[in-house]
Amino acid sequence: MTVRVMLISPAASTDLRAARFGSDAPLSEAGLRRARSAAARTPGADRVSAAPSRRCAETAAALGLTAQSDPALADLDTGGWRGVTLDELAATDPAALGAWLADPAAAPHGGESLLDLTVRVGTWLAALDGGRTIAVAEPAVIRAAVLHALALPPQAFWRLDVEPLTLTRLTGGAGRWNLACGSPLAD
Repeated sequence: MTVRVMLISPAASTDLRAARFGSDAPLSEAGLRRARSAAARTPGADRVSAAPSRRCAETAAALGLTAQSDPALADLDTGGWRGVTLDELAATDPAALGAWLADPAAAPHGGESLLDLTVRVGTWLAALDGGRTIAVAEPAVIRAAVLHALALPPQAFWRLDVEPLTLTRLTGGAGRWNLACGSPLAD
């Protein structure tokens, strides 16, 4: 049975430029406008889910989607780094940041490793039973889905860019997936 998964990254939030770990800031006014303008280009689906974050829920609503909140789509748990910016962490604990960036199994923040995230998202993908699913998900979740679906090495996580309000499509299932990535939803 073929599974079609359309992963939509959230529109820009007020904290996007700050690169803050675990931010749950609302969408920026510009992000909200872009999401609303993309509503007419949002594909249809049999199921619609969203990460439990505010920015994913707000993006889904602005796109005109009625989404079920799904904890399997939650952002990477960065534990004690929640609320800290990347620049702050680089200044206060560069060794921990370096270890985290170099080792996909590392979780110096006390939260979830990149490997753990990829397993969680892979389990979510494997549970889909056909049809078309839209998931408004955090960029880290979309990266993890691509890693899992294409059996990429975990180090590739940092080489995948997921821009705000883009559509990544995975088609297949049962260990054989095809990818169409990064289609913009808004102008």
